[in-house]
Amino acid sequence: MPAVPPSSPEVSARMSRQTSRDTAAEQAVRKILHASGYRYRTHFPVPGMRRRKIDIAFTRARLAVLIDGCFWHGCPEHATSPKANADWWRQKLDRNIARDLETNAQLISEGWTVMRFWEHESPDTVACTVATAVEEEKAARTAPRKEPSAPGQHRRGEGAPHGAAAPALRTRQAKGT
Repeated sequence: MPAVPPSSPEVSARMSRQTSRDTAAEQAVRKILHASGYRYRTHFPVPGMRRRKIDIAFTRARLAVLIDGCFWHGCPEHATSPKANADWWRQKLDRNIARDLETNAQLISEGWTVMRFWEHESPDTVACTVATAVEEEKAARTAPRKEPSAPGQHRRGEGAPHGAAAPALRTRQAKGT
């Protein structure tokens, strides 16, 4: 996409100050999770997509938490369309949304649970939802395993023959993308 000159020096200055990581919404959620005893990785690379990052990653649980800005990711409640350079911005924002969908698909194909939230959502609610999902994953990992019911049968993902069905994948999206 060709570069378009900014509509004004003020707009250029404002946009150059936009952060792509450690936003206030991310920090608020991380602070609550950390205070609750949860440990996680920040800005963890998406497997197979090294230039894309997971905002908050629970690697053992394979839980990816992404907190999206309303403007940049097309929130249905708060997204706005700039009037200056409108065509360029529409293409840019549409590409962001498409990239979000690609990232979700990649994470799911790698066995991750994807949770996306909007920046305007309450950090307490987001942290509670994430904590519940982490606890569910932990319980599923520590649950006693059943033995195969007959010789030659395998549990999914444990010694199953090549081409056997993969474990079921869950996707949880709090936002409507």
